[in-house]
Amino acid sequence: MALILPEMEKKPLILLDNGLPPAGSRRSPPMLVVMVGLPATGKTLLSKKLAKYLNWIGHKAKVFRVSDYRRKHVELYSHDLFRCSNSEATEMRKKSAMEAMDDARNYLLQGGQLAVLDGTNCDRATRAQVMDTFGCQHKIRVLFIECVCDDEDLLESNTKEILKHSSDYKEMNLEKAVEDFRLKMEHYLEQYQTMSAKREPTVSFIRLVNAGETVTARGMDGPLHARILSIAPLFAPTAKTLYFSRHGESEYNMLGRIGGDADLSPRGRLYAQALSRYFTDKVRVPGLRVFVSEKKRTQQTAAGLPAAYQVLPALNELDAGVCEGLTYEEMQEKYPQEFAWRDRDKLRYRYPWGESYVDICRRLEHVLLDLEHSNNVLVVAHQAVLRCMLGYFLNKDGAELPYLNVPLHTVIKLTSEGFNYRMEMVRLNVECVDTYRKQPRNCSDVRSAEEALKTVPKHFDNLKFWANAPTPLIEQH
Repeated sequence: MALILPEMEKKPLILLDNGLPPAGSRRSPPMLVVMVGLPATGKTLLSKKLAKYLNWIGHKAKVFRVSDYRRKHVELYSHDLFRCSNSEATEMRKKSAMEAMDDARNYLLQGGQLAVLDGTNCDRATRAQVMDTFGCQHKIRVLFIECVCDDEDLLESNTKEILKHSSDYKEMNLEKAVEDFRLKMEHYLEQYQTMSAKREPTVSFIRLVNAGETVTARGMDGPLHARILSIAPLFAPTAKTLYFSRHGESEYNMLGRIGGDADLSPRGRLYAQALSRYFTDKVRVPGLRVFVSEKKRTQQTAAGLPAAYQVLPALNELDAGVCEGLTYEEMQEKYPQEFAWRDRDKLRYRYPWGESYVDICRRLEHVLLDLEHSNNVLVVAHQAVLRCMLGYFLNKDGAELPYLNVPLHTVIKLTSEGFNYRMEMVRLNVECVDTYRKQPRNCSDVRSAEEALKTVPKHFDNLKFWANAPTPLIEQH
């Protein structure tokens, strides 16, 4: 990369349900990010990922795609829509752009913190109009991000993704789609004007060449500008595959105990061997990287893999504080009020002297950024941590995170498909306990122990299971 990026701003915020950051924090003034560039340069993917990440760290952000508004006015798509001489289509596209700008403006004036206007915005007159509407009339800060691509391989890769996933081409055969896209690019080249500090001296902009290979910037004047400048080059537009797995079944899993630093159970060690065979014999991922936590059970699970593992403290399991090592039955008996509070709001509940899911989301920020520009990575971690990571990539709401089902002895594969990810679960044939717990219907402070423990998973009452004949799982009280 050709630019030393500035330091990130202070620790980011996690939004509450009402869309506001925690009490005592300061909201950033609203900002419009305007994408600039020719087709197949990675604009839309960058805008989607930028908004997703900023939402994750607490900035209320939303993408407004001009093409979505254009499709409302046109049933049949053709490259002719972008021909300069097609005056009717030009007026329709201008109308679509204005509709997107109106919605973005209303979003920011009604409490949104960051709107991304995703379109080519290919000439200076269009960009001047955006500056006048948002900057002059409404005093909203405007940042342009120009994506430039002269790498033939990257252009070809980006074009394939567009032809495969864009709704514009879903009714065309490949040969026709390729020709239509070529002509569309020619139409845009006739009118495209690159960003220029000399000709547009009052605007702030970032230029990314070849998805961040070279980065230049002008007019950066605040912490949010600095954060966007530092993370935008990390969102590579190339296709990727990521793998996730919980550690093998641990002794604490068998006993229904939370937290701790227990060893793998005998079945957990069998899973570690099965996981090694899976990545050695079945999938053989080239250049595989492996991330694990500081806990023994993740490192024992990854020990036989065909790649050395890297220990990341950010992947440690949620710290249960005073409840570390307790079963849910013991927690209900000792701290019934805490148990009820946790059931009522599992996302934000923080164990006494411990952590919440929100805390995990915060400490995972830099790991997620690493994965955003990585490929062929296996993360071996813990249930709560993987819930947060999968929730990020699958665009889940915060309230869903604590209840995503991430079973033991299962490899989870995420494959990028356009702006989204396709998830596959591969269960390896090693038995284990089920640790998934649904949210109980009754979360009252005065509920009975029987009501509180209704959804607690069954588990063994001791580790003699391995010395004797198999015994049934204990029934809950």
